Amino acid sequence: MTEKRVSRWYFGGLASCGAACCTHPLDLLKVHLQTQQEVKKRMMGMAIHVVKNDGVLALYSGLSASLCRQMSYSLTRFAIYESVRDLMGAKSQGPMPFYQKVLLGAFGGFTGGFIGTPADMVNVRMQNDMKLPLEHRRNYKHALDGLYRVFREEGIRKLFSGASMASSRGAMVTVGQLACYDQAKQLVLGTGMMGDNILTHFLSSFIAVSWNFLCRYERFKPAELQMDTSSLQGGCATFLCQPLDVLKTRLMNSKGEYTGVLHCLKETARLGPLAFYKGLVPAGIRLIPHTVLTFVFLEQLKKYFGILVVS
Repeated sequence: MTEKRVSRWYFGGLASCGAACCTHPLDLLKVHLQTQQEVKKRMMGMAIHVVKNDGVLALYSGLSASLCRQMSYSLTRFAIYESVRDLMGAKSQGPMPFYQKVLLGAFGGFTGGFIGTPADMVNVRMQNDMKLPLEHRRNYKHALDGLYRVFREEGIRKLFSGASMASSRGAMVTVGQLACYDQAKQLVLGTGMMGDNILTHFLSSFIAVSWNFLCRYERFKPAELQMDTSSLQGGCATFLCQPLDVLKTRLMNSKGEYTGVLHCLKETARLGPLAFYKGLVPAGIRLIPHTVLTFVFLEQLKKYFGILVVS
């Protein structure tokens, strides 16, 4: 008879909030770069511009919306994935096959992306607000104020602007994070060389983040768009992950410039193929610590506050 602790359904949201507090400045720089009509500044130039004009604390603008997004998007995807995984694992008396983890991760990420769209949109707007002229700023006080004002001033449909992009991106990211983390942890523990400790959690999360990191950086050079067609990871990255993120951000930040996804796609394409890869550097740099910290925080929450299960 063995005892183990399993995660509570809301732990994923709490862990993601902890990681977001550490990586928010990179997320803010990514949004600023993605909403440029023309490439005027790179990551460091944008960071210096923000700090010089608005101060160091400006790097944390929109943090309340970022936390709200994690408590909707990440909480949902973690809750769906871990609840179904634990239920199916209890029935089969063993771990799920990897293909089932992938399918479950895609479903959880897609659902979480849709539910988290309103908070994601407010997050994008609050982060981008500071670079607009004073007369064009939305000046949301906090995330809830932003959600209420969008609903009152623009209608409920506007709250879900960019939902298709956010959901698709959520599905891909969740497969790369949750499913790959689960499988990596299973393989690491299966070697018998390491126990279920923080070193294992760090190593497993680093393996999981490699999929997403390669999905943004494999064979990519800022001067030209290249793809290693023999690499599935590089293909997913170059042609799916980052363009979806850019389109999502532009749709959410728009003030009526775009009539829909296709119009946004057409207008962005006019700026050239590299327009779909704005914010690639801060997005990629943010990906590693955010993913690693999320799973380290999650495992610690599970260890000290999880539900005790005897089998």
